[in-house]
Amino acid sequence: MTILQVTPLPAPRQPSELLDRPVPIFDRLDDPEGWLAEHGGSVQCLITHAMRGPPAGLLARLPALKLIANFGAGIDLIDLDTARARGIAVTASGDLLTHDVADLALWQMLTLLRGLGGADGFVRAGQWSKGPPPLGRSARGRKLGVLGFGRIGQAIARRGEAVGMEIAYHSRRPVAEVADRYESDPLALARWADIVVIALPGGGATQSLVDRAFLDALGPDGLLVNIARGSVVDEEALVAALRDGRVGGAALDVFRNEPTIAPALLEAPNLLLTPHVGSATHDVRLAMADHVVTNIRAFLEGRPLIGLV
Repeated sequence: MTILQVTPLPAPRQPSELLDRPVPIFDRLDDPEGWLAEHGGSVQCLITHAMRGPPAGLLARLPALKLIANFGAGIDLIDLDTARARGIAVTASGDLLTHDVADLALWQMLTLLRGLGGADGFVRAGQWSKGPPPLGRSARGRKLGVLGFGRIGQAIARRGEAVGMEIAYHSRRPVAEVADRYESDPLALARWADIVVIALPGGGATQSLVDRAFLDALGPDGLLVNIARGSVVDEEALVAALRDGRVGGAALDVFRNEPTIAPALLEAPNLLLTPHVGSATHDVRLAMADHVVTNIRAFLEGRPLIGLV
């Protein structure tokens, strides 16, 4: 039985180390076609990355595949219909990265509100001796709209609540066990909120959901944070809104074509950029790699899988 890994994982240790066995990495094969011709029929486990799903046509070359173990929570790059039709189990990291991603969202909100990025530059440029720094805005009493209310969205809401923010959310349906305000229309959420944090999955259903109309509804004092998927935001519309002052500021941890960033984003005003570091801690990344390996071992030993999609 062969295990194939699509791409190197951004983790302290690779699955091959944790499993103590060779695990070929597809993206590093000198001759992928030759390798598949010789070994594709024996691959039963495929390790994918939330930002690097199976290359086009790969699943069809793996007729014995029984498990796709995904490193990360996002599964929008995996063909789930094909997996279900073929009886291939799919697992994802689930709740492992919830709190670190939510922590980053809170930091981004506070950085935008308090102008911390500019404050750092203010000190480094020697401006403090010439006068006081610009004033920021308090988090307390602000309205936080959470776009998407799964585990991460709810964790963000609780952090916002802890610093005194009023909470509302949008999702496909109300979440029964929470008392937060529900908005059935994303535009209504944007009109209500001072800050919107995006916590939606990627995919066709959310493609460019945050467009010009949404940004105009958020308004010139509104702030936008995206820790979810770059595909949710129309980046051209966001750049235009920032340049025109139709939105007050934004923080992006994810991008449409990452790691390639649109040049216009690099030049846009009032925009905080981070390189998809929501789950980028040693603790979480090692736990995510362990989760992948635990499921592979469970599969090999006939035990129940964890985090089935």
